[in-house]
Amino acid sequence: HVPSIDDDGLVLHESLAINLYLAKKHGGPLGPANVGEDGEMTMWSMWALVERMGTPAQVADGGFEAMTLSVAMNGAKPETLEALKGPFAALDQALAKTGCLVGCRFTVADINVAEIVRYAVPAKSLFDANPNVKKWYEACTSRPAYKKMWAEREKEPA
Repeated sequence: HVPSIDDDGLVLHESLAINLYLAKKHGGPLGPANVGEDGEMTMWSMWALVERMGTPAQVADGGFEAMTLSVAMNGAKPETLEALKGPFAALDQALAKTGCLVGCRFTVADINVAEIVRYAVPAKSLFDANPNVKKWYEACTSRPAYKKMWAEREKEPA
């Protein structure tokens, strides 16, 4: 499986789970300060994978991750944009308070959710309709560590 991690015999798959594990293991500002923050970080990471809005047919097509990936792969089709309006509005409302998802700081929850939101970037209307999401996503992707990661990723063979 890609991605995977082998940490002294503990083998994990799935990037969001790996990120949560590493943030908990190493602590610091990316990790949870308490069990409540741990719950919020897990909730937002799971939300990014499974949030389902819209009609039963849209739900059958998958959760938030599947819909955002559809935008990246197939363009911003009207039915996909319609299905993403609810989740984007919910995210926008959550970000309205502090500009971040957990603990009034940038955490692993922001990393995990921003990675899923990244797939929807071609759908500019979603970001324009949700200014808190737009500002938050721009803040996430303007961080030096993100820029460094993206530069390394660009060097990878296609």
